[in-house]
Amino acid sequence: MTKAMKIAVLPGDGIGKEITPQAVAVLEVLGERFNHPFEFDHGIVGGEAIDQTGVPLPEDSLRLALEADAVLLGAVGGPKWEGLDYAIRPERALLGLREELGLFANLRPAILYPMMTDASTLKREVIEGIDLMVVRELTGGIYFGQPRGVEKIGDEEKGINTLVYTTSEIKRIARVAFEVAQKRRKRVMSIDKANVLEATELWRKVVTEVHTDYPDIELSHMYVDNCAMQLIRNPKQFDVIVTTNMFGDILSDAAAMLTGSIGMLPSASLGQSASAHRPSCLKGMYEPIHGSAPDIAGQDKANPLATILSAGMMLKYSFGLEKEAALIEKAVFSVLEAGYRTPDIAAEGTRVIGTREMGRRVIEQLK
Repeated sequence: MTKAMKIAVLPGDGIGKEITPQAVAVLEVLGERFNHPFEFDHGIVGGEAIDQTGVPLPEDSLRLALEADAVLLGAVGGPKWEGLDYAIRPERALLGLREELGLFANLRPAILYPMMTDASTLKREVIEGIDLMVVRELTGGIYFGQPRGVEKIGDEEKGINTLVYTTSEIKRIARVAFEVAQKRRKRVMSIDKANVLEATELWRKVVTEVHTDYPDIELSHMYVDNCAMQLIRNPKQFDVIVTTNMFGDILSDAAAMLTGSIGMLPSASLGQSASAHRPSCLKGMYEPIHGSAPDIAGQDKANPLATILSAGMMLKYSFGLEKEAALIEKAVFSVLEAGYRTPDIAAEGTRVIGTREMGRRVIEQLK
């Protein structure tokens, strides 16, 4: 008997509790259709976990994530918890999960569906056909480097953050980028600031060295400030972008807004091999890039498509089920083509539906 694929479901806060059930329902339908045994284990993280346990990432939820082959995450945070000490805010659950699961590569696709072109603030001729992937290093760089903090020096204070990268950290994220590119259009753009930052001079050197193992991939380099401009001027020139933690944090959000709505965009955070019985697949945490949107929570207005597409990325990267992942993408395309929209992406001539109805429409396409 095929061993069950274990998925830890962590809905989080706000609309997370509404959108994750839609993604789970999609996975259940595909599991039944293709005889894939999925096992779902639910836990709490973020603000809800703080309310119940006093910490954003309880031990029980962390254990579920560690024992699972993949994690499906909703969204965390909200105004209710903004006054808490930084060390115990809901967002610390994300950092804790990334660290404990060893998730070093963040994949953020930015794809413009043709029927959504008018949702973007850029001209049609600039954005039509956008399909790019930002591969962001997730566990190193200035967000984690030491020393860090704020020091008191006489009458002044000094803030310190340190940008640090090692050869091994750069090699592993470069390999992810090249391997992702092999399944796309075989182009990688490495983003750095090698003209002024020695740490990213090393970045460029190591990425170039790793490239010799991938002769079928075209590698280019670009400074981060130029990349920010080029994303607006000519985004179609990009296929796979690979970059540091901080640069990726910024550029992936810029790329997301090219498509007009963050409610449509999934993400994957990947680590090492998911399990011994699936050595070719990667341990991963999958989540929409949007937040918990507490202002619309509980109103059946949230867009579940980013979470459903995140589940598709899970099938592809953690379970090697590329055909099933493609079916999810096709189902979402068909629902949008039929004119159905949640309020965040509604436009003239479209039919506005709620969270549950959008999930049901996607499932209809899958069946």
